[in-house]
Amino acid sequence: MTLSEIRALPGPNVYSHRPTLVALIDLGDLDERDTCEFPGFADRLLAALPGLGDHHCGLGYPGGFVERLREGTYFGHVVEHVAIELQNMAGSAVTHGKTRRTRAPGVYRVVVEYRNEGCARHCLAAARDLVAAVLGGEAYPVADAVREARRIAARTDLGPSTRAIADAAARRGIPVVRLDDEALVQLGYGVHRKLVQAAETSHTSSVSVDVACDKARTKALLAKFFVPVPRGAVVRTADEAAAQLAALAPPLAVKPLDGNQGRAVSLGLHTAEAVREAFGRAAAVSPRVVVEEQFVGRDYRVLVVGGALVAASERVPASVVGDGTRTVRQLIERENASNPLRGDGHEMPLTRITVDDGLVDHLARSGGRQLGEVPAAGERVLLRGTANLSTGGTARDVTDEVHPDVRRLCERAARAVGLDVCGIDLIAPDIGRPLPPSGAGVIEVNAAPGLRMHHYPSEGTPRDAGGAVVQSLFPRGDGRIPVIAITGTNGKTTVTRMVAAAVAAAGKTSGVTTTDGIWVDGHQVAAGDMTGFQSARVILGDPVVEVAVLETARGGLVRRSIGYDWSDVGVITNVSADHLGQDGIETVDDLLHVKALVAERVRDGGTVVLNADDERLAALPGRRGVNADRKRVVFFTLDADNPVVRQHLDAGGTAFWAAGGWLHEGTGPDAQRLVRAADIPATLGGAARFQVANALAAAAAGRAIGLTTGQVVRALTGFASDPPHNRGRLNVFEVGRGHVLVDYGHNPAAFAAVSDLTRLWPDRRVTAVFTVPGDRGDDLIRESGRVVARGFDRLIIKEDGDHRGRRPGEVAELLRRAAHEAPGRVECEVVLDECEAVRTALRSMLDDEIVVVFYDDFRAVSRVLDEFGAVPDSRMPAPDRTAVVRGDAPVEVG
Repeated sequence: MTLSEIRALPGPNVYSHRPTLVALIDLGDLDERDTCEFPGFADRLLAALPGLGDHHCGLGYPGGFVERLREGTYFGHVVEHVAIELQNMAGSAVTHGKTRRTRAPGVYRVVVEYRNEGCARHCLAAARDLVAAVLGGEAYPVADAVREARRIAARTDLGPSTRAIADAAARRGIPVVRLDDEALVQLGYGVHRKLVQAAETSHTSSVSVDVACDKARTKALLAKFFVPVPRGAVVRTADEAAAQLAALAPPLAVKPLDGNQGRAVSLGLHTAEAVREAFGRAAAVSPRVVVEEQFVGRDYRVLVVGGALVAASERVPASVVGDGTRTVRQLIERENASNPLRGDGHEMPLTRITVDDGLVDHLARSGGRQLGEVPAAGERVLLRGTANLSTGGTARDVTDEVHPDVRRLCERAARAVGLDVCGIDLIAPDIGRPLPPSGAGVIEVNAAPGLRMHHYPSEGTPRDAGGAVVQSLFPRGDGRIPVIAITGTNGKTTVTRMVAAAVAAAGKTSGVTTTDGIWVDGHQVAAGDMTGFQSARVILGDPVVEVAVLETARGGLVRRSIGYDWSDVGVITNVSADHLGQDGIETVDDLLHVKALVAERVRDGGTVVLNADDERLAALPGRRGVNADRKRVVFFTLDADNPVVRQHLDAGGTAFWAAGGWLHEGTGPDAQRLVRAADIPATLGGAARFQVANALAAAAAGRAIGLTTGQVVRALTGFASDPPHNRGRLNVFEVGRGHVLVDYGHNPAAFAAVSDLTRLWPDRRVTAVFTVPGDRGDDLIRESGRVVARGFDRLIIKEDGDHRGRRPGEVAELLRRAAHEAPGRVECEVVLDECEAVRTALRSMLDDEIVVVFYDDFRAVSRVLDEFGAVPDSRMPAPDRTAVVRGDAPVEVG
């Protein structure tokens, strides 16, 4: 068995609304073989992974997978369940998975949910190896695989402070986006975006952080604010450090000037020798070392967020309790192994106790103790002088015990340094009483303080420190901006641009993604197809964006997932044959399943905008996930008598429709005219019916986010069919005595729509310069050829620069044959190069001929048009209102 094309889908996707890993597995000679054909396989697998007995599989109850395993199931399915179980054993609890056969013989698509991508990738590979080993009757090191999965998760997961903040934000419905493999996290979208890294936030002053990292400057600043701090000095040599014994009364404390987490901190120093040794340890961390008087009392950490005390803990140094038989070293090993709260680093509520020089030195200074001695039963042995959790200490919550005077003192200290999230290290006899006149006070102020001890105290009430940080960043609201997502087979780019124009008309800053690039406030910031996951993240992470308008294409949905969690408006323009045979999409219903994700991820109370003239979309509100009881459905239609729309209006729903040459909006029995179709330049006087439909969809989306009818109408009447407004979508040019339409059509529905339009100008030749992308299936390519042959008078077949796996000329030949098979006889020639194909059409253009260029490279086509003196068309006559479209009935236009 071999794994390939492993992709992570980190957002809502077509397989699951949770993060998902997708891989192809080639079963090789195991294809068409079932597990029941291999005696003992099921028993051996269950012996290796007993937890598989709890898997429901598709049967919906524990043991369902075991039933399938014994009855006989394919091995791709087994790998899926093993990968899920290994993640569960590693502490990354997941349940969802599925496996489906692909078109390739023996190749299956395996889908497993994940919480940690690295962990899931490891578990998927391990699952393949484990199944192979069990098949061969070989032992597999399950414990080693799980241990490595845990190590990967611990290394790559968010730290406890960042996780606490992220989880608190998620509970409030605030979007959470991880921005890198470290701890940088975005909370909120657009103008409400905040950044968090550990307990540092967008509100954290870098100047304040610099001050807090310099212990001497911090003490000097606090002293000016009459906050009690220990006397001391900054030294650079051991002699200078020892000299402080004469200036300060022992015991002394020695620490690095800019250290953290209790590293190289020495306490209880009474002799010059002890001070010199402590200086050496501290100097290894920082060239400048603090020597100061040691306050004596209990060690407290006070958390101040947004100027208010939100939590306080008493910190206790790491210790062990003797049993009369084990040595100190053995007691440490037992504590690390048996206490489920301890882990490496910050992955668990407590950190494992590390035996290092600092620990050994503290034991020696505590009555000459050693790691090899055996403490008496019940005797507690303190292992360090400092109480940091990072060195194995524990914490007891004392938030409710803090005296008001102490509270005010700590809040004033945080204000003095200027930190929005501040950890105050306080030494006092009792935090429940006012501080004594001397010997107690603030010993340090910490930027990015750890929140772990407050969320997981060893004793006392857990405090939601992460929630306090989130509250300081988002005093109200959920940090969201209006998000409008647009998908469909055709028209989605135009609708996106129309909606963006309406947002601009409302005076708001838009962030827009399309197949042509990314725009922020009307200015292009990136070029290329930007309709996927990452481009959406770019818009939602830009702090000037007030409204996100996101064209959301099939490719991104299938290969990467949606780039947002929830939208306010989801628009689906239409669904027709395109991309069949790609990414497991075999039918139009498969394509609907993909695009329906945009509707499913509209938030409760949001709006789903659907084309009622598309029978699949008209029925979509009945689909699970597009529940009309929880989401507002708005239909649009070119047929005012559409029965779905009529029924929707009768039930009090909202719809947009075209009738009598006008666009209308209605809710229940109430309706209003919005704008004449002919007054929308992009509709070419109302002739381009598909542009009228696009305008209806855009109007519905704009109104759904609260834009006024005036703002929507102003945008539509100013939206022209030219490159500045709608580049590459039905752009009209005058070339000599003829006309050129440039459009991005590349599927049968798009070709038919444009041919319908051109027939409204009868008695003139219409030429199509066209092709179909090479990654479409043969049937779709042939159907495109037949549609174009029926709709145009002359065909010039070209090919895209990227053949997408096809041989040069292969697509053109399929199109040529299909065109010749169509009824009637159409003039047809093949010119493979796109630019030469356009030149061929223009050189032979007749008077008043219309040449339709379905382009691949807009810039290249534009250069050819410039060669022929093309200018925006101002003399194209109005369409013939009595023209017959595709042999049907007269069409009302204008």
